[in-house]
Amino acid sequence: MLLIKSKFKIAKRLGAGIFEKTQSQKFALSEARSAPKKTRGRGGGSDYGRQLLEKQRVRFTYGLSEKQLSNYAKTAYTKADPTTQLHRSLEMRADSAVYRAGFSLTRRAARQAVSHGHITINGKRTTTPSHHLRVGDVISIREGSRTSPLFAGLLEHAAENQRAIPQWLNVDLPLLKAEVVGEPTYDVVTAGLDYSTVFEFYSR
Repeated sequence: MLLIKSKFKIAKRLGAGIFEKTQSQKFALSEARSAPKKTRGRGGGSDYGRQLLEKQRVRFTYGLSEKQLSNYAKTAYTKADPTTQLHRSLEMRADSAVYRAGFSLTRRAARQAVSHGHITINGKRTTTPSHHLRVGDVISIREGSRTSPLFAGLLEHAAENQRAIPQWLNVDLPLLKAEVVGEPTYDVVTAGLDYSTVFEFYSR
């Protein structure tokens, strides 16, 4: 698992969107207070700096090691539509799908839930966060794990925050079950990540 020492400092450099806990009014106010002191915008002046920051944003958003992201990017670059392929590869990881389905409040918690064996795929327990899902797969919280503190208050939280469930997932939250019914589509505005810049970084 990727260890993150200071989410606040990383988010100040890469943007609030990469961590759920920094997507808050408190963080936004802090950013606004510090903005006048900055001499340059986020991303620096060079192409390399811009590419590096975007690559880091993707890496920290999905909690990947450098080697993992590099491998995903290299594989995606061989496909007809690299940006969509990379997006699908990252979104259809087991941990990402658990988070998108609303079974965990953060990606980090989703990764922990999978790695600790709390999640089943098609009825079989998995401990691999990077497990690639396919259309038709069914994700569930294991029966014996449903009383775990990891899943406490999921229904209440969902009612309060109304997190949007992606169209490629059909979620039954009361039953703690989700089915993959399609594949993620990529749009740079919706995703908030520019994968083409990541490919630029790795193609240097």
